[in-house]
Amino acid sequence: MAELTPSQRTWKAFKHNKIAVAGLVFIILSVLIAILGYLIMPDSTPQANNMIIQLSIKKPGATFTMLRIRKSEPVDTVNIFSKMLYGQPAFYKDVPITGYHFGKDSIYVDEYIGGEDKPVKVAYSLVEVVTGKKLEDLSQNKSFGSSAINYSDLKDKIIAHQIIKRTYWLGTDVYGRDLLSRLILGARVSLAVGFMSVIISLLLGISVGSIAGYFGGWVDASLSWLMNILWALPALLLVIAISFALGKGLWEVFIAVGLSMWVEVGRLVRGQVLSLKQVEFIEAARSMGFNNARIIRRHILPNIIGPILVLASSNFASAILLEAGLSFLGFGAQPPMPTWGSMIKEHYGYIIMDSPYLAILPGLAIMLMVYAFNLVTVGLRDAFDIKSQSTRI
Repeated sequence: MAELTPSQRTWKAFKHNKIAVAGLVFIILSVLIAILGYLIMPDSTPQANNMIIQLSIKKPGATFTMLRIRKSEPVDTVNIFSKMLYGQPAFYKDVPITGYHFGKDSIYVDEYIGGEDKPVKVAYSLVEVVTGKKLEDLSQNKSFGSSAINYSDLKDKIIAHQIIKRTYWLGTDVYGRDLLSRLILGARVSLAVGFMSVIISLLLGISVGSIAGYFGGWVDASLSWLMNILWALPALLLVIAISFALGKGLWEVFIAVGLSMWVEVGRLVRGQVLSLKQVEFIEAARSMGFNNARIIRRHILPNIIGPILVLASSNFASAILLEAGLSFLGFGAQPPMPTWGSMIKEHYGYIIMDSPYLAILPGLAIMLMVYAFNLVTVGLRDAFDIKSQSTRI
């Protein structure tokens, strides 16, 4: 039987940790849901920002009948790739109703206005509901005279396509937006911040740490002094300070969180490089005339990839928490973009009222995502531990 490679041994050891594998599966599923995003969300409008104020703070599972009125302004149909990334602008305005009946050229609805108030009776032109145009505007079109209107067909179209049932599986927020859709989109923001900030922290931390550890002397002293100064600052305060300097926005969050976490990576890489640079195979590489960049890149870094991956997984969880904290304080991605932290900020007052789920659900999402990354971190730590591998394999 062929001997396992180091990566195969690590993966085999990781698979023995069922809890860590469960955390990895949860993360993979969350990533898939976040990537699909608008394709699977009940509200596929950009930023899941379809507000129906009458439906403010409705309980999970609430179902309403909607009359969909075609918008007067033209709306383009986007391709599936654009919809997955940015959403599809709504073709219709949704009006919640409790009942309806047809007249000769109008539909009369009992419009739901929220709470225990009685519905308001409102009449809408059939032509306007279906086409989004007023009858007089259509009459000016020579190819479409008033005599050409078939009101029976318009009624059939409305019944078949524009009177629908809509269920809000996790309820609605204070602005009447679908909470499930905003949670899914919030997962995309949190995972994107975690990924980009970890990439930035790895690039900076590995570069600075490997230079400091390999060259030593005044280079090490200077870079270590810089890392110690930044290490002494609280992470959240450092992120807020960087956000003040860069401004508010999603890309600014990427940079701010990434710049706040590279010091941990740099300190780890520096210590690992210091312990490796004097071993025999590094001395052999020097004697063969390899330059310093090649020795660091090809001979040192591959041998310390384990601790780096463990720290990257841990930093991913930290980045999600930092982003949530920034959004809660108003320094993260700006409304109407949904983030888990901003959703808690908007609804934390309802925890002591009759709708605590508005803040509990995004808080639970943060907890589960961070916990999943922590499980993976523990699993990676044990998998890269040589002693642990020898006892399991």
